[in-house]
Amino acid sequence: MDWGSLAGLLLGLAGIVVGQAIEGGELTSLVQPAAFVIVVIGTIGAVLLQSGLPRFVRGVRMASWVFSPPVDNLREVKNDVVGWSVTARREGLLSLERQLDQVKDPYVAKGLRLIIDGIDPFKVREILDVEIAAFETEHRLAMRVWESAGGYSPTIGILGAVLGLIHVMENLTDPSRLGGGIAVAFVATIYGVGLANLIYLPISSKLKMMIGREVAKRELIADVFCAIATGENPRIIEERMSSY
Repeated sequence: MDWGSLAGLLLGLAGIVVGQAIEGGELTSLVQPAAFVIVVIGTIGAVLLQSGLPRFVRGVRMASWVFSPPVDNLREVKNDVVGWSVTARREGLLSLERQLDQVKDPYVAKGLRLIIDGIDPFKVREILDVEIAAFETEHRLAMRVWESAGGYSPTIGILGAVLGLIHVMENLTDPSRLGGGIAVAFVATIYGVGLANLIYLPISSKLKMMIGREVAKRELIADVFCAIATGENPRIIEERMSSY
């Protein structure tokens, strides 16, 4: 669990609630189901139209990374890779085949299989680079679900405000119904801007950072496998991974 992310979300929401209370406003005035439906459902519809269902679902699932990031196994991979490089230098690349069943990471297993099969190091790098590009493209497109939501939400909030004002204009002769329409108008704007800047855009930025880090890790692993295939000194390989 990433407690920093959870604390940031709670602090952002608490700032709005406490600020409303300090100004003497009623907290219940921020609860407007009509405004919520307009902004949230409207934003979901717009994002779904842009991204399509499979990518939308993947993007929603990726949000769990913000609070429960993927396990960083680089230290474990480093120890394994250094050991493999020593073994390969002493006994040859085919000796690594007995290690293959112990590898849990599919990407690492693929790289190890390629060098065991005696593939040319440049081809190994080319194949792994294609794998990296596919991973990055797929995950960045899914991440843009949240980036798009951050762009649409404020605009749909303004749309909700306009709808609320239309409702007000339709009931100018009935003062008892004016308050509800005005409340929807202003709260819809708060929902649109608040959700975009407190939830959607921060999630998008954090996912972007995590994807970039994972891509950098995979590029390093690809480089190291090429070094093993060319018989590079294990000490150099260890220093390269330690620098990361």
